[in-house]
Amino acid sequence: MGLSFLIFMVTIATVVASPIHLLMPHSGSNGLKHSNLNCMSWRLAVETDNLKGWTQIPTSCVEYVGHYMLGKQYREDCDYVFSEAYEYAKGLNLTGDGKDVWVFDIDETTLSNIPYYASDDVAFGYIPYNATKFDEWVTKAAAPAVPGALKLYKQLIKLGFKIVFLTGTREAFTEPRTRNMINIGYTQWEKFILK
Repeated sequence: MGLSFLIFMVTIATVVASPIHLLMPHSGSNGLKHSNLNCMSWRLAVETDNLKGWTQIPTSCVEYVGHYMLGKQYREDCDYVFSEAYEYAKGLNLTGDGKDVWVFDIDETTLSNIPYYASDDVAFGYIPYNATKFDEWVTKAAAPAVPGALKLYKQLIKLGFKIVFLTGTREAFTEPRTRNMINIGYTQWEKFILK
């Protein structure tokens, strides 16, 4: 708990020291509607992978996305999804034969890159994704856990699942990626698959 709180506080300190401080949550996002774009609908389309080919947050939705990602609703959404995943896992008939495996994605599933996207280098949503800068972020091994993910991970191990981590991060970043995972509490796995 102490380590999670420390990581949370470091994340907040990083965010406050960056331009995203203007996006700190006030009382929720309420699906702000700017121009002809409903930002809540845009977010849902992205999260469900129904919106293809987007490279950056629409300018009219940057404030909305910032409030959501740094606010209570994002944490509640994550906790709900991970809680439902655990309920599903508990209902499975595990055989104990060593073949019960749970696969986790890493970026934005077990690790959060919000501090990267909130940095001065990225300007949260205003600049399209930059692989070089993201690789620099990965080498820092400083990503905090996504809310609820670490708890689910530990629950699944207790149920007897073998854990597999999968990421689009290239193999050249194996050391900082695994160091980051271990430092925040993901200490065991069956396989760690990189691109």
